Amino acid sequence: MTEQKSLMDLAFDELPDPRRVWVGKPGSREEGLGRLALLTEERVRKAAAQEIRTGRRIGLNWDVRKLEHPSLGRHPCDHQIVPILGGVAFDDIYTMNPQQSSQWDGLRHWSARQPGSDDRVFYGGTTKEEILDRSNDRIGTHHWAREGITGRGVLIDYVSWAEKKGIKYSTFSTHTIKLQDILDIAHEHNITFERGDILLVRSGVIREWEDRMDVVAKTAYASSRSPEHAGVEATPEVMKWLWDTGFAAVAGDALSWEVYPPQSDLFLHDILLAGWGMPIGGVSSPPNAQAIF
Repeated sequence: MTEQKSLMDLAFDELPDPRRVWVGKPGSREEGLGRLALLTEERVRKAAAQEIRTGRRIGLNWDVRKLEHPSLGRHPCDHQIVPILGGVAFDDIYTMNPQQSSQWDGLRHWSARQPGSDDRVFYGGTTKEEILDRSNDRIGTHHWAREGITGRGVLIDYVSWAEKKGIKYSTFSTHTIKLQDILDIAHEHNITFERGDILLVRSGVIREWEDRMDVVAKTAYASSRSPEHAGVEATPEVMKWLWDTGFAAVAGDALSWEVYPPQSDLFLHDILLAGWGMPIGGVSSPPNAQAIF
């Protein structure tokens, strides 16, 4: 059996099963970290030394109340201000669905079908029964929260690139961001990817939602039983590139990161979350995301 520690270091074509790279013993911190194990202290230190120049800090979270008209029957955020001691002080009470606003898809968010079976399991083989057991914290986001997700972020600004190319699209469609588009943008801006990077792909969702959609359009999206989201193409080539480039996580402003509904029998959520333990950040756990320049 291949040593678990070495699985992360294998090339894509060397993996015993590229769709299922499970590391660590069940319930262990190593299993809980998944692909984030690539964010070693050495890589974080190197990123800070090379990339932080001005000390300028920018919060990346979208307003926690957005999307104010969530889809798929999800409940919108509710904020109450409650007086205590007769108004001497106040408490805040939030009721929220963390699939609103900015968020990380945790390893408990998405399962994948087992080979040769209709049964679905989560990363590491975690079952739905384990997820629903409140005394069981296997593959919970607490493994990530202890250190945070800190590393070198590389931005692929597809929106600006597409505008220069005269490409018009809605982010609430199945418009697809091709791997070649990403590579062309990286080449144009002299971006060299490094192992342990966090890949950020900007598609333009927030701008369209805030500036171009009225309440009618937003509620129509929310009530749709088959919403469409623009995003990165799901192909074997993308899958291989993500692994071999060595990304620790992927994120962006797209609602599902990858194009949705799936345009083929390959759905990257199955691979990245349930197969590799790789976080997907989008627009379910509030990320408190920040960029430091």
